[in-house]
Amino acid sequence: EQSGMYGALILKKREANDSIPEYPVVLSDWTNENPGEVLRSLKMANDWYAIKKHSTQNWGEALLNGYFGTKLEQEWKRMLPMDVSDVYYNTFLTNGKPKQNLPQLKAGDKIKLRIVNGSASTYFWLQFAGGKLTVVASDGEDVLPVEVDRMIIGVAETYDVIVTIPENMSYEFKATAEDRTKSTSLWLGSGMKMPAPVLPTLKYFEGMSMMNDMMNFDGSMDDMGMQMSLQKMDMNNVMYPEITGDGKNENDMKEMDHKSDIKPKRIVTLNYSMLSSPKNTSLPDAPVKVLNFKLTGNMNRYQWSINDKPLSETDKILIKKGENVRIILNNQSMMRHPMHLHGQFFRVLNGKGENSPLKNVIDIMPMEVDTLEFNAPYEGEWFFHCHILYHMMSGMGRVFSVGKTLPNKQIDTIPNAWNIFSNEDNEFHFAGNLITQSQGIWGKAMLMNRNYLFEAMGQINYKGDFESESRFGRYFGNNQFLKVYIGTDIRIPSSKKLHETSGKDSMLENGKLATLGSQYLLPMFLLADLRVDHKGKFRFQISRSDLALTSRLRFDGFWNTDKEYEIGLRYIIAKKFSITANYDSHFGFGGGIMFTY
Repeated sequence: EQSGMYGALILKKREANDSIPEYPVVLSDWTNENPGEVLRSLKMANDWYAIKKHSTQNWGEALLNGYFGTKLEQEWKRMLPMDVSDVYYNTFLTNGKPKQNLPQLKAGDKIKLRIVNGSASTYFWLQFAGGKLTVVASDGEDVLPVEVDRMIIGVAETYDVIVTIPENMSYEFKATAEDRTKSTSLWLGSGMKMPAPVLPTLKYFEGMSMMNDMMNFDGSMDDMGMQMSLQKMDMNNVMYPEITGDGKNENDMKEMDHKSDIKPKRIVTLNYSMLSSPKNTSLPDAPVKVLNFKLTGNMNRYQWSINDKPLSETDKILIKKGENVRIILNNQSMMRHPMHLHGQFFRVLNGKGENSPLKNVIDIMPMEVDTLEFNAPYEGEWFFHCHILYHMMSGMGRVFSVGKTLPNKQIDTIPNAWNIFSNEDNEFHFAGNLITQSQGIWGKAMLMNRNYLFEAMGQINYKGDFESESRFGRYFGNNQFLKVYIGTDIRIPSSKKLHETSGKDSMLENGKLATLGSQYLLPMFLLADLRVDHKGKFRFQISRSDLALTSRLRFDGFWNTDKEYEIGLRYIIAKKFSITANYDSHFGFGGGIMFTY
Protein backbone atom coordinates (compact mmCIF):
# COMPACT_ATOMS: atom_id res chain seq x y z
CA GLU A 1 0.00 0.00 0.00
CA GLN A 2 2.72 2.47 1.00
CA SER A 3 4.75 1.47 -2.07
CA GLY A 4 1.95 2.27 -4.50
CA MET A 5 -0.34 -0.77 -4.63
CA TYR A 6 -3.66 1.06 -4.59
CA GLY A 7 -6.34 2.26 -6.98
CA ALA A 8 -9.98 3.19 -7.37
CA LEU A 9 -12.90 0.87 -8.06
CA ILE A 10 -15.77 2.86 -9.57
CA LEU A 11 -19.18 1.14 -9.26
CA LYS A 12 -21.97 2.77 -11.29
CA LYS A 13 -25.69 2.44 -10.66
CA ARG A 14 -27.83 1.04 -13.45
CA GLU A 15 -29.98 4.18 -13.34
CA ALA A 16 -27.01 6.52 -12.99
CA ASN A 17 -27.52 10.21 -13.77
CA ASP A 18 -24.64 10.97 -16.12
CA SER A 19 -25.57 14.61 -16.75
CA ILE A 20 -22.56 15.70 -14.66
CA PRO A 21 -19.19 14.35 -15.84
CA GLU A 22 -17.13 12.48 -13.27
CA TYR A 23 -13.41 12.37 -12.56
CA PRO A 24 -11.68 10.07 -10.03
CA VAL A 25 -9.21 11.77 -7.68
CA VAL A 26 -7.02 9.27 -5.83
CA LEU A 27 -4.89 11.00 -3.19
CA SER A 28 -1.80 9.30 -1.81
CA ASP A 29 1.46 9.82 0.06
CA TRP A 30 4.91 8.80 -1.15
CA THR A 31 8.10 8.08 0.79
CA ASN A 32 11.41 7.08 -0.73
CA GLU A 33 11.94 4.75 2.23
CA ASN A 34 10.92 1.12 2.48
CA PRO A 35 7.65 0.92 4.48
CA GLY A 36 9.19 -1.64 6.84
CA GLU A 37 11.96 0.85 7.60
CA VAL A 38 9.33 3.54 8.26
CA LEU A 39 7.57 1.32 10.82
CA ARG A 40 10.86 0.32 12.47
CA SER A 41 11.84 3.99 12.76
CA LEU A 42 8.51 4.82 14.41
CA LYS A 43 8.92 2.00 16.91
CA MET A 44 12.41 3.28 17.77
CA ALA A 45 11.04 6.81 18.45
CA ASN A 46 13.53 8.13 15.89
CA ASP A 47 12.46 11.75 15.48
CA TRP A 48 14.07 12.34 12.10
CA TYR A 49 10.57 12.75 10.65
CA ALA A 50 9.83 15.49 13.19
CA ILE A 51 13.09 17.22 12.25
CA LYS A 52 12.09 17.17 8.59
CA LYS A 53 8.62 18.50 9.44
CA HIS A 54 10.00 21.20 11.80
CA SER A 55 7.86 19.80 14.63
CA THR A 56 10.43 18.76 17.27
CA GLN A 57 9.20 21.32 19.83
CA ASN A 58 12.68 21.41 21.38
CA TRP A 59 13.81 23.23 24.50
CA GLY A 60 15.46 26.02 22.53
CA GLU A 61 12.24 26.80 20.64
CA ALA A 62 10.24 26.61 23.86
CA LEU A 63 12.55 29.12 25.58
CA LEU A 64 12.64 31.56 22.66
CA ASN A 65 8.87 31.48 22.13
CA GLY A 66 7.78 31.72 25.75
CA TYR A 67 6.70 28.10 26.20
CA PHE A 68 9.33 26.93 28.67
CA GLY A 69 6.71 26.07 31.30
CA THR A 70 4.61 24.21 28.72
CA LYS A 71 7.64 22.17 27.64
CA LEU A 72 8.52 21.46 31.26
CA GLU A 73 5.01 20.13 31.98
CA GLN A 74 5.06 17.99 28.82
CA GLU A 75 8.28 16.26 29.82
CA TRP A 76 7.23 16.04 33.47
CA LYS A 77 4.21 14.02 32.31
CA ARG A 78 6.45 11.84 30.10
CA MET A 79 4.68 12.83 26.89
CA LEU A 80 6.39 12.98 23.53
CA PRO A 81 6.00 16.25 21.59
CA MET A 82 2.64 16.97 19.99
CA ASP A 83 2.12 15.97 16.35
CA VAL A 84 -0.78 15.30 14.00
CA SER A 85 1.01 12.78 11.77
CA ASP A 86 3.73 10.19 12.17
CA VAL A 87 5.66 10.13 8.90
CA TYR A 88 7.51 12.68 6.81
CA TYR A 89 6.62 12.17 3.16
CA ASN A 90 8.72 13.17 0.15
CA THR A 91 5.65 14.12 -1.87
CA PHE A 92 1.88 13.79 -2.12
CA LEU A 93 0.13 12.65 -5.26
CA THR A 94 -3.12 13.06 -7.20
CA ASN A 95 -3.66 10.03 -9.43
CA GLY A 96 0.04 9.24 -9.15
CA LYS A 97 1.41 12.73 -9.89
CA PRO A 98 2.03 15.83 -7.73
CA LYS A 99 -0.15 17.91 -10.07
CA GLN A 100 -2.93 17.07 -12.53
CA ASN A 101 -4.84 19.23 -15.03
CA LEU A 102 -8.31 19.21 -16.57
CA PRO A 103 -7.97 22.17 -18.97
CA GLN A 104 -11.09 21.39 -21.03
CA LEU A 105 -13.50 22.73 -18.40
CA LYS A 106 -15.18 26.08 -19.15
CA ALA A 107 -17.08 28.71 -17.18
CA GLY A 108 -20.31 27.27 -15.76
CA ASP A 109 -19.24 23.64 -16.14
CA LYS A 110 -19.94 21.30 -13.25
CA ILE A 111 -17.86 18.23 -12.47
CA LYS A 112 -18.20 15.48 -9.89
CA LEU A 113 -14.87 14.64 -8.27
CA ARG A 114 -14.90 11.09 -6.88
CA ILE A 115 -12.24 11.51 -4.19
CA VAL A 116 -10.46 8.54 -2.63
CA ASN A 117 -7.90 8.92 0.13
CA GLY A 118 -5.62 6.08 -0.95
CA SER A 119 -2.79 7.16 1.35
CA ALA A 120 -1.07 4.96 3.88
CA SER A 121 -1.27 7.42 6.77
CA THR A 122 -2.13 10.97 5.63
CA TYR A 123 -5.27 13.02 6.21
CA PHE A 124 -5.88 15.75 3.63
CA TRP A 125 -7.58 19.13 3.88
CA LEU A 126 -9.57 19.74 0.69
CA GLN A 127 -10.17 23.24 -0.74
CA PHE A 128 -11.39 24.58 -4.08
CA ALA A 129 -10.28 28.01 -5.27
CA GLY A 130 -13.47 28.43 -7.33
CA GLY A 131 -15.95 28.34 -4.45
CA LYS A 132 -18.03 25.84 -2.54
CA LEU A 133 -17.66 22.08 -2.37
CA THR A 134 -21.00 20.27 -2.66
CA VAL A 135 -20.74 16.87 -0.95
CA VAL A 136 -23.16 14.31 -2.45
CA ALA A 137 -21.76 10.92 -1.35
CA SER A 138 -19.46 9.40 1.25
CA ASP A 139 -17.87 5.93 1.13
CA GLY A 140 -19.93 5.11 -1.96
CA GLU A 141 -23.31 5.89 -0.35
CA ASP A 142 -25.37 8.92 -1.37
CA VAL A 143 -25.98 11.74 1.09
CA LEU A 144 -28.26 14.76 0.79
CA PRO A 145 -26.15 17.56 -0.79
CA VAL A 146 -24.14 19.66 1.68
CA GLU A 147 -22.22 22.83 0.74
CA VAL A 148 -18.97 23.51 2.60
CA ASP A 149 -15.87 25.68 2.19
CA ARG A 150 -13.41 22.98 3.15
CA MET A 151 -13.30 19.43 4.45
CA ILE A 152 -10.86 16.87 5.77
CA ILE A 153 -10.75 13.36 4.33
CA GLY A 154 -9.48 10.52 6.48
CA VAL A 155 -7.33 7.64 5.29
CA ALA A 156 -9.48 5.25 3.16
CA GLU A 157 -12.51 7.57 3.17
CA THR A 158 -14.17 8.50 -0.13
CA TYR A 159 -16.32 11.51 -0.96
CA ASP A 160 -18.16 12.53 -4.11
CA VAL A 161 -17.95 16.31 -4.44
CA ILE A 162 -19.47 18.57 -7.13
CA VAL A 163 -17.71 21.82 -8.01
CA THR A 164 -18.59 24.55 -10.53
CA ILE A 165 -16.07 26.46 -12.67
CA PRO A 166 -16.94 30.17 -12.15
CA GLU A 167 -15.03 31.73 -15.07
CA ASN A 168 -12.67 30.80 -17.87
CA MET A 169 -9.66 30.45 -15.61
CA SER A 170 -7.74 27.58 -14.01
CA TYR A 171 -8.92 26.87 -10.46
CA GLU A 172 -6.96 24.80 -7.97
CA PHE A 173 -8.56 21.86 -6.20
CA LYS A 174 -5.99 21.43 -3.45
CA ALA A 175 -5.31 18.60 -1.00
CA THR A 176 -2.99 19.68 1.81
CA ALA A 177 -1.53 17.13 4.21
CA GLU A 178 -2.88 17.62 7.74
CA ASP A 179 0.65 18.36 8.97
CA ARG A 180 0.80 21.08 6.27
CA THR A 181 4.22 20.09 5.02
CA LYS A 182 3.18 19.74 1.37
CA SER A 183 0.14 19.51 -0.90
CA THR A 184 -1.04 18.05 -4.20
CA SER A 185 -3.33 19.73 -6.71
CA LEU A 186 -5.81 19.21 -9.54
CA TRP A 187 -6.19 22.31 -11.75
CA LEU A 188 -9.65 22.69 -13.31
CA GLY A 189 -10.06 24.82 -16.44
CA SER A 190 -7.54 26.87 -18.42
CA GLY A 191 -6.33 30.43 -18.31
CA MET A 192 -5.04 32.52 -15.41
CA LYS A 193 -4.13 30.41 -12.37
CA MET A 194 -6.42 30.83 -9.36
CA PRO A 195 -4.69 29.13 -6.41
CA ALA A 196 -6.45 27.85 -3.31
CA PRO A 197 -5.49 29.38 0.06
CA VAL A 198 -2.20 28.35 1.66
CA LEU A 199 -2.75 26.72 5.04
CA PRO A 200 -0.32 28.24 7.55
CA THR A 201 2.11 26.31 9.72
CA LEU A 202 0.61 24.52 12.71
CA LYS A 203 1.08 26.06 16.16
CA TYR A 204 2.60 23.04 17.86
CA PHE A 205 3.23 24.54 21.28
CA GLU A 206 -0.45 25.48 21.57
CA GLY A 207 -1.21 21.84 20.81
CA MET A 208 1.29 20.77 23.45
CA SER A 209 -0.41 23.01 26.00
CA MET A 210 -3.79 21.47 25.15
CA MET A 211 -2.30 17.98 25.43
CA ASN A 212 -0.85 18.81 28.85
CA ASP A 213 -4.34 19.67 30.09
CA MET A 214 -5.74 16.39 28.76
CA MET A 215 -3.06 14.01 30.02
CA ASN A 216 -2.86 12.66 33.57
CA PHE A 217 0.46 12.01 35.28
CA ASP A 218 0.09 8.22 34.90
CA GLY A 219 -0.22 8.52 31.13
CA SER A 220 -4.01 8.11 31.01
CA MET A 221 -6.34 10.63 29.37
CA ASP A 222 -8.61 12.96 31.30
CA ASP A 223 -12.31 12.44 30.55
CA MET A 224 -13.04 16.18 30.37
CA GLY A 225 -13.29 16.12 26.58
CA MET A 226 -15.36 13.00 26.18
CA GLN A 227 -18.62 14.81 25.37
CA MET A 228 -17.44 15.60 21.84
CA SER A 229 -18.46 13.63 18.78
CA LEU A 230 -18.95 13.67 15.01
CA GLN A 231 -15.99 16.00 14.26
CA LYS A 232 -18.04 18.98 15.43
CA MET A 233 -15.16 20.21 17.57
CA ASP A 234 -11.56 19.44 16.76
CA MET A 235 -9.45 19.24 19.90
CA ASN A 236 -6.44 20.13 17.75
CA ASN A 237 -7.96 23.37 16.45
CA VAL A 238 -5.80 25.42 18.84
CA MET A 239 -2.96 24.64 16.41
CA TYR A 240 -4.73 26.07 13.35
CA PRO A 241 -3.59 29.71 12.80
CA GLU A 242 -6.41 30.36 10.33
CA ILE A 243 -8.85 29.73 13.18
CA THR A 244 -6.98 31.13 16.18
CA GLY A 245 -5.09 33.95 14.43
CA ASP A 246 -1.40 34.88 14.44
CA GLY A 247 -0.72 32.92 11.25
CA LYS A 248 1.47 34.40 8.53
CA ASN A 249 -1.12 33.49 5.90
CA GLU A 250 -4.26 33.74 7.99
CA ASN A 251 -5.76 36.39 5.69
CA ASP A 252 -5.68 33.85 2.89
CA MET A 253 -8.39 31.99 4.81
CA LYS A 254 -10.68 34.99 5.41
CA GLU A 255 -13.11 36.57 3.00
CA MET A 256 -14.00 40.10 3.98
CA ASP A 257 -17.64 41.18 3.85
CA HIS A 258 -17.44 44.95 3.19
CA LYS A 259 -21.19 45.35 3.68
CA SER A 260 -21.07 44.36 7.35
CA ASP A 261 -18.23 46.27 8.98
CA ILE A 262 -15.55 44.11 7.32
CA LYS A 263 -16.27 41.03 9.41
CA PRO A 264 -14.61 37.80 8.29
CA LYS A 265 -16.95 35.31 6.69
CA ARG A 266 -17.33 32.08 8.62
CA ILE A 267 -15.57 29.18 6.97
CA VAL A 268 -17.90 26.15 6.88
CA THR A 269 -16.05 22.88 7.52
CA LEU A 270 -17.72 19.54 6.89
CA ASN A 271 -18.46 17.31 9.87
CA TYR A 272 -20.42 14.09 10.23
CA SER A 273 -23.43 15.73 11.86
CA MET A 274 -24.14 17.41 8.49
CA LEU A 275 -24.55 14.13 6.61
CA SER A 276 -28.00 12.61 5.95
CA SER A 277 -28.91 9.57 3.92
CA PRO A 278 -31.69 10.09 1.32
CA LYS A 279 -33.10 6.67 2.32
CA ASN A 280 -34.21 4.97 5.53
CA THR A 281 -31.17 3.23 7.04
CA SER A 282 -32.85 1.84 10.16
CA LEU A 283 -31.68 -1.61 11.22
CA PRO A 284 -34.05 -4.59 11.32
CA ASP A 285 -35.63 -5.59 14.61
CA ALA A 286 -33.02 -7.97 16.05
CA PRO A 287 -31.02 -8.59 19.24
CA VAL A 288 -28.33 -5.96 19.88
CA LYS A 289 -24.73 -6.71 20.80
CA VAL A 290 -22.98 -3.65 22.32
CA LEU A 291 -19.21 -3.31 22.09
CA ASN A 292 -17.31 -0.57 23.93
CA PHE A 293 -13.98 0.12 22.25
CA LYS A 294 -11.44 2.51 23.73
CA LEU A 295 -8.83 3.53 21.16
CA THR A 296 -5.57 3.53 23.06
CA GLY A 297 -1.86 3.79 22.38
CA ASN A 298 1.65 4.16 23.69
CA MET A 299 3.56 6.71 21.63
CA ASN A 300 6.83 6.23 23.54
CA ARG A 301 7.21 2.77 21.99
CA TYR A 302 4.72 3.32 19.13
CA GLN A 303 2.14 0.74 20.07
CA TRP A 304 -1.56 1.01 19.26
CA SER A 305 -4.44 -0.94 20.73
CA ILE A 306 -8.16 -1.23 21.46
CA ASN A 307 -9.06 -1.40 25.15
CA ASP A 308 -5.29 -1.40 25.87
CA LYS A 309 -4.82 -4.71 24.02
CA PRO A 310 -3.36 -5.23 20.54
CA LEU A 311 -4.84 -7.65 18.04
CA SER A 312 -2.18 -10.25 18.92
CA GLU A 313 -3.48 -10.50 22.50
CA THR A 314 -7.18 -10.97 21.63
CA ASP A 315 -9.54 -13.58 20.24
CA LYS A 316 -12.07 -13.15 17.46
CA ILE A 317 -15.30 -11.43 18.53
CA LEU A 318 -18.18 -13.85 17.90
CA ILE A 319 -21.32 -12.37 16.34
CA LYS A 320 -24.50 -14.23 15.42
CA LYS A 321 -25.67 -13.91 11.84
CA GLY A 322 -28.45 -11.29 11.65
CA GLU A 323 -27.51 -9.73 14.98
CA ASN A 324 -27.37 -5.95 15.32
CA VAL A 325 -23.98 -4.72 16.50
CA ARG A 326 -23.53 -1.33 18.16
CA ILE A 327 -19.96 -0.07 18.64
CA ILE A 328 -19.22 2.84 20.97
CA LEU A 329 -15.82 4.24 20.02
CA ASN A 330 -13.96 6.31 22.60
CA ASN A 331 -10.68 7.81 21.33
CA GLN A 332 -8.41 8.13 24.35
CA SER A 333 -5.34 8.98 22.31
CA MET A 334 -4.12 12.30 20.94
CA MET A 335 -4.24 11.22 17.30
CA ARG A 336 -7.07 10.73 14.82
CA HIS A 337 -8.01 7.18 13.84
CA PRO A 338 -9.95 6.33 10.64
CA MET A 339 -11.70 3.14 11.76
CA HIS A 340 -12.73 0.88 8.87
CA LEU A 341 -15.09 -2.10 8.80
CA HIS A 342 -14.66 -4.79 6.15
CA GLY A 343 -17.62 -6.42 4.46
CA GLN A 344 -20.52 -4.14 5.38
CA PHE A 345 -21.66 -0.57 5.95
CA PHE A 346 -22.49 0.88 9.35
CA ARG A 347 -24.83 3.68 10.37
CA VAL A 348 -23.22 6.71 12.02
CA LEU A 349 -25.60 7.79 14.78
CA ASN A 350 -25.47 11.54 14.21
CA GLY A 351 -28.94 12.69 15.23
CA LYS A 352 -30.54 12.11 11.81
CA GLY A 353 -32.67 9.20 13.05
CA GLU A 354 -33.80 6.87 10.28
CA ASN A 355 -31.72 8.90 7.82
CA SER A 356 -28.41 8.35 9.60
CA PRO A 357 -25.67 8.17 6.95
CA LEU A 358 -24.07 4.90 5.90
CA LYS A 359 -20.28 4.67 5.88
CA ASN A 360 -17.54 2.07 6.19
CA VAL A 361 -14.84 4.42 7.52
CA ILE A 362 -15.31 6.82 10.43
CA ASP A 363 -12.70 9.34 11.51
CA ILE A 364 -12.54 9.48 15.32
CA MET A 365 -10.81 12.65 16.45
CA PRO A 366 -8.86 12.91 19.73
CA MET A 367 -11.07 12.76 22.82
CA GLU A 368 -14.22 11.98 20.82
CA VAL A 369 -16.92 9.41 21.48
CA ASP A 370 -18.87 8.21 18.44
CA THR A 371 -21.43 5.45 18.01
CA LEU A 372 -21.99 3.31 14.96
CA GLU A 373 -24.18 0.28 14.32
CA PHE A 374 -24.69 -2.37 11.69
CA ASN A 375 -26.61 -5.55 11.06
CA ALA A 376 -24.44 -8.62 10.43
CA PRO A 377 -26.07 -10.50 7.51
CA TYR A 378 -22.87 -11.87 5.98
CA GLU A 379 -21.06 -14.89 7.36
CA GLY A 380 -17.30 -14.70 7.50
CA GLU A 381 -14.47 -13.05 9.39
CA TRP A 382 -14.41 -9.28 9.03
CA PHE A 383 -11.55 -7.01 10.03
CA PHE A 384 -12.28 -3.79 11.95
CA HIS A 385 -9.17 -1.64 12.21
CA CYS A 386 -7.53 1.76 12.06
CA HIS A 387 -6.71 2.44 8.42
CA ILE A 388 -3.52 4.35 9.19
CA LEU A 389 -1.20 1.63 7.97
CA TYR A 390 1.31 1.94 10.80
CA HIS A 391 -1.37 2.00 13.52
CA MET A 392 -2.96 -1.14 12.06
CA MET A 393 0.42 -2.90 11.87
CA SER A 394 1.07 -1.91 15.48
CA GLY A 395 -2.05 -3.54 16.90
CA MET A 396 -5.16 -1.35 16.51
CA GLY A 397 -7.67 -3.86 15.20
CA ARG A 398 -10.21 -6.57 15.97
CA VAL A 399 -11.78 -9.39 13.95
CA PHE A 400 -15.54 -10.03 13.92
CA SER A 401 -16.44 -13.66 13.27
CA VAL A 402 -20.01 -13.80 11.96
CA GLY A 403 -21.90 -17.10 11.78
CA LYS A 404 -20.24 -20.41 11.02
CA THR A 405 -17.33 -18.87 9.03
CA LEU A 406 -16.70 -21.98 6.92
CA PRO A 407 -13.39 -22.09 5.02
CA ASN A 408 -13.37 -20.73 1.48
CA LYS A 409 -12.97 -23.72 -0.86
CA GLN A 410 -11.89 -21.46 -3.73
CA ILE A 411 -8.52 -20.73 -2.14
CA ASP A 412 -5.83 -22.93 -0.65
CA THR A 413 -5.79 -23.12 3.13
CA ILE A 414 -2.86 -21.21 4.60
CA PRO A 415 -1.35 -23.13 7.54
CA ASN A 416 -1.47 -21.19 10.81
CA ALA A 417 -3.12 -18.26 8.98
CA TRP A 418 -4.80 -16.69 12.04
CA ASN A 419 -1.60 -16.64 14.09
CA ILE A 420 0.40 -15.20 11.21
CA PHE A 421 -2.18 -12.45 10.69
CA SER A 422 -2.88 -11.59 14.33
CA ASN A 423 0.77 -11.49 15.37
CA GLU A 424 1.90 -8.89 12.85
CA ASP A 425 1.94 -6.31 15.64
CA ASN A 426 4.27 -8.48 17.72
CA GLU A 427 7.13 -8.98 15.27
CA PHE A 428 10.72 -8.49 16.41
CA HIS A 429 12.75 -5.62 14.99
CA PHE A 430 16.41 -4.69 15.28
CA ALA A 431 18.11 -1.38 16.03
CA GLY A 432 21.56 -0.26 17.03
CA ASN A 433 24.29 2.33 16.82
CA LEU A 434 28.05 2.53 16.47
CA ILE A 435 30.10 5.51 17.67
CA THR A 436 33.70 5.98 16.61
CA GLN A 437 35.47 8.67 18.59
CA SER A 438 39.00 9.84 19.21
CA GLN A 439 39.25 8.02 22.55
CA GLY A 440 37.37 4.81 21.78
CA ILE A 441 34.48 2.96 20.15
CA TRP A 442 30.96 2.57 21.56
CA GLY A 443 28.32 0.16 20.30
CA LYS A 444 24.75 -0.85 21.10
CA ALA A 445 22.43 -3.47 19.61
CA MET A 446 18.75 -4.06 20.41
CA LEU A 447 16.27 -6.74 19.37
CA MET A 448 12.72 -6.14 20.57
CA ASN A 449 9.04 -6.76 20.04
CA ARG A 450 5.95 -5.48 21.81
CA ASN A 451 6.86 -6.73 25.29
CA TYR A 452 10.43 -8.03 25.23
CA LEU A 453 13.83 -6.44 24.68
CA PHE A 454 17.32 -7.84 24.38
CA GLU A 455 20.06 -5.22 24.36
CA ALA A 456 23.83 -5.39 24.42
CA MET A 457 26.14 -2.42 24.73
CA GLY A 458 29.84 -1.99 25.12
CA GLN A 459 32.82 0.27 24.68
CA ILE A 460 36.53 -0.23 24.07
CA ASN A 461 39.39 2.22 23.86
CA TYR A 462 42.44 1.97 21.68
CA LYS A 463 44.48 0.48 24.56
CA GLY A 464 42.15 -2.50 24.70
CA ASP A 465 40.20 -1.61 27.85
CA PHE A 466 36.73 -3.11 27.43
CA GLU A 467 33.41 -2.96 29.30
CA SER A 468 29.96 -4.19 28.32
CA GLU A 469 26.47 -4.80 29.66
CA SER A 470 23.74 -7.00 28.23
CA ARG A 471 20.13 -7.32 29.35
CA PHE A 472 17.04 -9.34 28.52
CA GLY A 473 13.91 -7.70 29.85
CA ARG A 474 10.14 -7.47 29.76
CA TYR A 475 8.01 -4.33 29.80
CA PHE A 476 4.96 -4.00 32.06
CA GLY A 477 1.95 -1.66 32.17
CA ASN A 478 -0.11 0.04 29.48
CA ASN A 479 2.48 2.78 29.02
CA GLN A 480 5.38 0.37 29.64
CA PHE A 481 7.21 2.69 32.00
CA LEU A 482 8.51 -0.37 33.90
CA LYS A 483 10.95 -2.99 32.65
CA VAL A 484 12.39 -5.94 34.64
CA TYR A 485 15.54 -7.62 33.34
CA ILE A 486 18.33 -10.12 33.87
CA GLY A 487 21.75 -9.49 32.43
CA THR A 488 25.53 -9.51 32.57
CA ASP A 489 28.24 -6.91 33.25
CA ILE A 490 31.73 -7.67 31.92
CA ARG A 491 34.82 -5.50 32.54
CA ILE A 492 38.23 -6.40 31.08
CA PRO A 493 40.98 -3.81 31.58
CA SER A 494 44.13 -3.93 29.49
CA SER A 495 46.12 -3.21 32.65
CA LYS A 496 45.38 -2.52 36.28
CA LYS A 497 45.21 1.24 35.77
CA LEU A 498 43.10 2.30 32.82
CA HIS A 499 44.40 5.84 32.38
CA GLU A 500 44.66 9.11 34.22
CA THR A 501 41.90 11.68 33.98
CA SER A 502 41.91 15.06 35.70
CA GLY A 503 45.00 14.05 37.66
CA LYS A 504 43.30 11.06 39.32
CA ASP A 505 43.63 7.35 38.69
CA SER A 506 40.47 5.86 37.21
CA MET A 507 40.16 2.18 37.99
CA LEU A 508 38.30 -0.35 35.84
CA GLU A 509 37.56 -3.41 37.91
CA ASN A 510 38.10 -6.75 36.20
CA GLY A 511 34.98 -8.85 36.57
CA LYS A 512 32.15 -10.84 35.07
CA LEU A 513 28.84 -10.32 36.85
CA ALA A 514 25.31 -11.65 36.51
CA THR A 515 22.68 -9.00 37.23
CA LEU A 516 18.99 -8.70 38.10
CA GLY A 517 17.28 -5.34 37.96
CA SER A 518 14.47 -3.06 36.95
CA GLN A 519 14.17 0.19 35.04
CA TYR A 520 11.45 2.81 35.44
CA LEU A 521 10.81 5.89 33.34
CA LEU A 522 10.57 8.87 35.69
CA PRO A 523 9.25 12.36 34.93
CA MET A 524 11.45 14.36 32.55
CA PHE A 525 12.19 11.06 30.74
CA LEU A 526 14.81 10.19 33.35
CA LEU A 527 15.45 6.44 33.32
CA ALA A 528 16.03 5.02 36.80
CA ASP A 529 17.88 1.67 36.92
CA LEU A 530 18.27 -0.36 40.12
CA ARG A 531 20.13 -3.66 39.92
CA VAL A 532 21.85 -6.23 42.10
CA ASP A 533 24.63 -8.54 40.94
CA HIS A 534 25.26 -12.17 41.94
CA LYS A 535 27.72 -11.00 44.60
CA GLY A 536 24.99 -9.02 46.35
CA LYS A 537 26.19 -5.56 45.35
CA PHE A 538 23.53 -2.98 44.45
CA ARG A 539 23.91 -0.23 41.86
CA PHE A 540 21.58 2.66 41.13
CA GLN A 541 21.84 4.58 37.87
CA ILE A 542 20.01 7.57 36.44
CA SER A 543 20.22 8.49 32.76
CA ARG A 544 18.68 10.73 30.15
CA SER A 545 18.98 10.31 26.41
CA ASP A 546 17.90 12.38 23.42
CA LEU A 547 17.16 15.63 25.23
CA ALA A 548 16.42 18.03 22.35
CA LEU A 549 18.29 21.28 23.01
CA THR A 550 17.56 22.38 19.44
CA SER A 551 16.00 20.62 16.47
CA ARG A 552 19.22 18.70 15.79
CA LEU A 553 21.40 19.13 18.90
CA ARG A 554 20.84 16.44 21.56
CA PHE A 555 22.14 15.78 25.08
CA ASP A 556 22.80 12.34 26.58
CA GLY A 557 24.20 11.43 29.97
CA PHE A 558 24.21 9.06 32.97
CA TRP A 559 25.52 8.72 36.53
CA ASN A 560 25.56 5.74 38.89
CA THR A 561 26.54 4.85 42.43
CA ASP A 562 29.72 3.12 41.16
CA LYS A 563 30.89 6.69 40.47
CA GLU A 564 30.71 6.18 36.72
CA TYR A 565 29.29 8.96 34.59
CA GLU A 566 29.15 10.31 31.07
CA ILE A 567 27.89 13.47 29.42
CA GLY A 568 27.63 13.91 25.67
CA LEU A 569 26.30 15.99 22.81
CA ARG A 570 25.41 14.91 19.31
CA TYR A 571 24.37 16.89 16.29
CA ILE A 572 22.10 15.07 13.85
CA ILE A 573 23.23 15.61 10.25
CA ALA A 574 21.15 12.85 8.61
CA LYS A 575 18.75 10.13 9.70
CA LYS A 576 21.57 7.67 10.31
CA PHE A 577 24.54 9.95 11.01
CA SER A 578 25.43 12.35 13.83
CA ILE A 579 28.53 14.23 14.98
CA THR A 580 29.31 13.41 18.62
CA ALA A 581 31.39 14.63 21.54
CA ASN A 582 31.45 13.32 25.10
CA TYR A 583 33.30 12.92 28.37
CA ASP A 584 33.38 9.44 29.93
CA SER A 585 34.62 8.85 33.48
CA HIS A 586 36.70 5.91 32.28
CA PHE A 587 37.70 6.92 28.76
CA GLY A 588 37.93 10.71 29.01
CA PHE A 589 37.17 13.37 26.39
CA GLY A 590 36.60 12.62 22.74
CA GLY A 591 34.67 13.37 19.59
CA GLY A 592 33.71 11.57 16.43
CA ILE A 593 30.78 10.28 14.39
CA MET A 594 27.77 8.10 15.19
CA PHE A 595 25.98 5.69 12.86
CA THR A 596 22.41 4.86 13.90
CA TYR A 597 20.25 2.09 12.52
